Amino acid sequence: MSIDRLAERVIVITGAGGGFGALVAEAAAGRGASVVGVDIDGEALARSFEALVERGMSVAWRATDVSDLDDMRAMAAFAVERFGRIDVMVNNAGIMPLAFFADHERAVDAWSRAVDVNIKGVINGIAAVYDQMITQGRGHVVNISSTYANAPTEGSGVYGATKTAVNMISESLRVEAQGKIKVSIVRPTGVPTTGLGGGIVNQAAVIGMVGHHGKVANERMGQLFAGALPDECADPDSIGYFALDPRHVAEAVIHVIDQPWGVSISDITVRAAGEPYLL
Repeated sequence: MSIDRLAERVIVITGAGGGFGALVAEAAAGRGASVVGVDIDGEALARSFEALVERGMSVAWRATDVSDLDDMRAMAAFAVERFGRIDVMVNNAGIMPLAFFADHERAVDAWSRAVDVNIKGVINGIAAVYDQMITQGRGHVVNISSTYANAPTEGSGVYGATKTAVNMISESLRVEAQGKIKVSIVRPTGVPTTGLGGGIVNQAAVIGMVGHHGKVANERMGQLFAGALPDECADPDSIGYFALDPRHVAEAVIHVIDQPWGVSISDITVRAAGEPYLL
């Protein structure tokens, strides 16, 4: 008889009020996991999780600012009080303030917030659950990175640096806590429909990711948002599939969690086969 490993785990997910986080929460809870949702937007979080409660799922949620360590520690205490332990911490909350350095006057506040959320949020997430996982004798930290961390490009200096930091933090934790805490890095490529693009300061800064594919990327993106992509670009079963649906990334997160405790998928990149991104 097969065992559903998700059904045995208590999973905390930051940025769970929408995007990847909400989808991971729904998928994990649907498989029987106990899920604690975390988001700074308490109203969005409540909407998402109340819907899961109505479907009979084992969930709890707490409005929390990932950049505030005390708030994150209180969240972890809440999770342990509610479900008795924390098996998996998914550090998903993030913002993407793409901008050129020439945009510094209008971008600096967004860049500072990206450091707070994308870097400090991951550090705080680890710090909030570390002692609990060590005491339990096992745990799993899943950090959401990005292909923007793969190489420097114009327009992504600060955002790419925050995701490069996520990679370094993740690998360092893996080395330090080997045999007690598993660590996974999930690197999505461009996923236009998550709402993450709303944080872009200068839309022209996307050029660093598409480079010489810029013309076709702009054409396809226009078709995507107009609902007019050619069939071969819109069908995930086509080799020409243009842009990932957020559910594909959520499925990758579920996949890295859905492993025996002794098996660790340490790094996974998720792409659309026909995407124009260079990294």
